Amino acid sequence: MKPSTNTFELSGQIIDLVKGIIFQGSLRIEHGIITEIRKEEVKSTHYILPGLIDSHVHIESSMLVPSEFARLAVVHGTVATVSDPHEIANVLGIEGIKYMIDNGKTVPFKFFFGASSCVPATGFETAGAVLGVDDIETLLKLDEIKYLAEMMNYPGVIYEDKEVMAKLALAVKYNKPVDGHAPGLMGEDVKKYISAGITTDHECFTMEEALAKIEHGMKIQIREGSAAKNFDALIDLLETHPDSVLFCSDDKHPNDLVRGHINEMIKRAIQAGYDPMKVLQCCILNPIKHYNLEIGKGQQGDPADLIVVDNLTDFTVLQTYVNGIKVAENGKSLINPVKAEAPNRFVAAKVVASDFSVPYSGKKIRVIEALEGQLITNTIIATPKVVNGKMVSDTENDILKITVINRYQKSAPAIAFIRNFGLKKGAIASTVAHDSHNIIAIGADDESLAKAVNLLIENTGGISVVSDDSAHILPLPVAGLMSNGNGYQTASAYEQIDAMAKQLGTTLHAPFMTLSFMALLVIPQLKISDLGLFDGATFSFTELEVEEHV
Repeated sequence: MKPSTNTFELSGQIIDLVKGIIFQGSLRIEHGIITEIRKEEVKSTHYILPGLIDSHVHIESSMLVPSEFARLAVVHGTVATVSDPHEIANVLGIEGIKYMIDNGKTVPFKFFFGASSCVPATGFETAGAVLGVDDIETLLKLDEIKYLAEMMNYPGVIYEDKEVMAKLALAVKYNKPVDGHAPGLMGEDVKKYISAGITTDHECFTMEEALAKIEHGMKIQIREGSAAKNFDALIDLLETHPDSVLFCSDDKHPNDLVRGHINEMIKRAIQAGYDPMKVLQCCILNPIKHYNLEIGKGQQGDPADLIVVDNLTDFTVLQTYVNGIKVAENGKSLINPVKAEAPNRFVAAKVVASDFSVPYSGKKIRVIEALEGQLITNTIIATPKVVNGKMVSDTENDILKITVINRYQKSAPAIAFIRNFGLKKGAIASTVAHDSHNIIAIGADDESLAKAVNLLIENTGGISVVSDDSAHILPLPVAGLMSNGNGYQTASAYEQIDAMAKQLGTTLHAPFMTLSFMALLVIPQLKISDLGLFDGATFSFTELEVEEHV
């Protein structure tokens, strides 16, 4: 990415986070570098400060390729992301990661990618690729790879799995930090996990957990994504541990990215009464220091990665600069669209309604209980609705059929039941299904399930919603995860699909995002993969039907 060749000045209230002061003055920028900082009286009351950083995000979850993600994000003052590409890595392996790096280089934005440590996330599902120890070393050797991405296999760390420990050793060898992922881990287990060299966690859902992890040296990432949120639970850390906090989104759907990004978290924290300097530290200085990022901190000699905001209450972003290039102004992106290729891996064959038939044997069943705003689920025991000797979706009691189908080879669907999606009719389906990204669908009847799934297969990926008289799809041709079209148009199309899903009866804030995590086996408790129903508490498969003594 070439810096701006222009010479210009910015004047206003300059926020120097390094020194912890705010003063009137002007910045001179030449060839993308801050060459002079002058304290002087100025007329402008706007604030000038370094650009914002999302410290942990999966770009793929925006359903946009990196170049389009950047076009939307810069409007909100984001100049950089620390990005784990393990979604595309699970589909396309190293080539998928290189695709993200190369596409990210086509726009003025600072993407910092990690080497995805857990591909596949577990051995209890079918992914499109495997990244072994040699692959991780190949990636960590690259200058573009800044860290070993989230180590979700925390049992492998605790019990010193040979391959897991070899990957962690490579991060040490190449002097790159390791991101964590250990929801609910406490006591001696978390001490052992952290002592293995793991430095962050974005999965804390209680203050007690966050403080225990900080005590042993971890940085805590406060997360506000489209589905998973822990801002309210953890924001008080700013009062006591501002050096140990970073802000992130983790997963952000395109319509939410149009509305805002890290700037929303800043505004919320400042308006709640937290010290603006501490708030800004968490999304600028802390990630730069932790990940050793080449991003300007607003100092003389730094790259001009800057934003201009109206004030420190509304925090409306007026301008964004990356390497001195103005990339956004007054709510409009100035980054030009880039034509992107669409690599993919998709083999699944069409299905029929009878493929989802489940015979009834007279027993109760385990049901996944989805939770609003959480990746974790519960297990409940229920009596299924039975029609003609078959277990079917029970819309009256909100116990719906859920399926995961292997998209990398032809195989029969795995089937279970789920509560809290609330569909009264129709079905929703997606090829965004963390982390292996097989086909996942929930439906009020088997015919609708088949219809929604076949729309995905016909388009080799996307998200779909169907009812008795309609069928709609947002195609995602890049690995079945991302659109290679205009980001704003994708966001609008997603908004329409999301609204259609809600018309079917779901009250979830982000039904497709929540759906995508029902196959994420490393987050407890009950989940489903293409190979069957999975108990995260025992980290093993479990039966749909419950034995009498349970």
